[in-house]
Amino acid sequence: MKLLLLIPVGFIVGTIGTLIGAGGGFLLMPFMMLYFSNSSPKDLTAISMIAIFFNSLSGTYAYMKMKRVEIKTAITFSLITIPGSIIGTIITSFIDRERYNLAFGIFLILIVIFLLFFKKIGEGDNKNSSFIKTCRVKDSSGNEYNFSYNLLTGLILSFIVGFLSPVFGIGGGVLHVPFMIKLLCFPPHIATATSHFVLMVMSFVSVLTHIFSKVDRFVLLNSLMIVIGIIPGAQLGARLSKKVHGNFLLYFLSIALFIVAVRILFLKG
Repeated sequence: MKLLLLIPVGFIVGTIGTLIGAGGGFLLMPFMMLYFSNSSPKDLTAISMIAIFFNSLSGTYAYMKMKRVEIKTAITFSLITIPGSIIGTIITSFIDRERYNLAFGIFLILIVIFLLFFKKIGEGDNKNSSFIKTCRVKDSSGNEYNFSYNLLTGLILSFIVGFLSPVFGIGGGVLHVPFMIKLLCFPPHIATATSHFVLMVMSFVSVLTHIFSKVDRFVLLNSLMIVIGIIPGAQLGARLSKKVHGNFLLYFLSIALFIVAVRILFLKG
């Protein structure tokens, strides 16, 4: 019965995670920290990263059909996350659970502050930079998005996201999406879709690293149950994204993160 509960949990995580481009790890990790209270950070992050990979794979397929992924940017950012993801995955083996809870809670609070109070950088602020990249995306519904961003800033942020993602088991989308919107001036819907592609590659690298360091039956079995629910949930989340206003994504993400952060900070070792 405890295993079967993970299927609807996976469906919810897949739906919400894909809707806001965060991969769902920011929901799944706190749940598992409560559900598997005696498990190590390494096992929890392994389960989360496996689930996030299948969520992002399913979500990316849906977003590619909608033509909302800025392909060149997605590939570039994906490549720079790989070394950070490998390093972050290895580090999880040396993290104490009590300190992990505290660090994770504070980390989420900082993201909420960033989302709500950090002023978005205007595209004109970087016009003099030689690293500016201009993009044009036209989705399957006929909506056209024209924007530009600083490539160097994007690469630095992607490496940081690649490192922090497996450390906290959150997938990285919860960081990448607000960074892309606030600092790189991406339209919210394009940031969500493009981040999902990056998340797919990044989580795959993390999963491979976990496999090479050996994962046990506990990790594989629980991951399977979550994945069963997460794949259809991701498809639903991508469909719902068509009906959601860009600003709603930020506010929803902020509220969810704050609730989760407070709950984690009150967890006992």
